[in-house]
Amino acid sequence: MPEIPGSSGARGTSARVEITRDEVAHLANLARIDLSDEELDHLAPQLSVILESVASISGVAGDDIPPTSHALPLTNVFREDVVTPGLTPEQALAGAPEVEQQRFSVPRILGEEA
Repeated sequence: MPEIPGSSGARGTSARVEITRDEVAHLANLARIDLSDEELDHLAPQLSVILESVASISGVAGDDIPPTSHALPLTNVFREDVVTPGLTPEQALAGAPEVEQQRFSVPRILGEEA
């Protein structure tokens, strides 16, 4: 597998990252993907472009810049978990068209045998 420039060497190197057809076939075999010869020929240059893009991003980030997951610092935005009283069964069923034994009454959908 080709090494991505800037990942372990000096930052800012922009050597072309080539992935060969054989390497694509090896990766496809590891992933248990059956690729035709045409697909291997088509995917190798595309994967090279992807690796070059990753390498260019790696070259931009300096060692003095810490990795971040968000542009702005986040703090805990959750509210306090406070127990509040819920509805009584009568209040919950007050707007129901039909009630039976403190439950919503709905038409059967499976027939009378259920």
